[in-house]
Amino acid sequence: MENSQKLKEIVREKYSKIAEQDKLQNASSCCGATNSSEEVYNIMQDDYSSIKGYEEVGDLGLGCGLPTQFAKISHGDTVLDLGSGAGNDCFIARHETGEKGKVIGIDFTENMINRARKNAISLGFNNVEFRYGDIENMPVSDSEANVVVSNCVLNLVPNKQQVFKEIFRVLQPGGHFSISDIVLEGELPEALRRDAEMYAGCVAGAIQQTEYLKFIEESGFENIQIQKKKKIVIPDDILGKYLDADQLESIKQGKTGIFSITVFATKPGQNQKPESKSQKQQEVCCPGTGCCD
Repeated sequence: MENSQKLKEIVREKYSKIAEQDKLQNASSCCGATNSSEEVYNIMQDDYSSIKGYEEVGDLGLGCGLPTQFAKISHGDTVLDLGSGAGNDCFIARHETGEKGKVIGIDFTENMINRARKNAISLGFNNVEFRYGDIENMPVSDSEANVVVSNCVLNLVPNKQQVFKEIFRVLQPGGHFSISDIVLEGELPEALRRDAEMYAGCVAGAIQQTEYLKFIEESGFENIQIQKKKKIVIPDDILGKYLDADQLESIKQGKTGIFSITVFATKPGQNQKPESKSQKQQEVCCPGTGCCD
């Protein structure tokens, strides 16, 4: 596989193109990035349409879970979405955190940032902002967020350990994250892992579930939980480009599994959000913190 910077450029180029596509095009491929399969159906994404706060304009069909549904977002929270795309999870998070809260989306694809900003403006959401940046080095202050969410993004990042360190840095003590991502059980064939297209398609960049959870623990998080897990079935006409018949059968028999997991973990410490109305009234009120009635 190419070096980290090369991989980032591959992902940036691919998702710049995806930003100009609609949901139907993306849903018929692997995370929107590979060529469409003859078996046209949504390979990874769960259905958002019934979730409160859902805005179709922000949904490009790129996720592999519903992290905002499990994120335990409270009214007035500051929520950070990593790899925010066209704004789908940000808009749902805004519904949960309310007008007194704040939602920040980060993406390193300018086309995505531009599309998300236009969507937020058209919806009149003035407490949702989108920042251009790399989630390995987030444009976010220390302890700025109560909650971090992300949907099918960390598997695209070469240095996943660094991302978890950054999540730890930007969360307040007592804050938490809920992240949906792609992980493996068993080893993918080398031909598939070497392919840059499948890396951009969310599969070749995935690591073992045990290693993924170890990175979270080593970053200092506690109360680590898998909130949801589902097997991902990649159509034969996609996998057949990389695997021989024996390798394809091995995956079908479950010797190697590709899974979507939604993981929750907390940063140690006491949540800094005010506990009562009297405490709120004693504090200096800053826009977006949720401290004012």
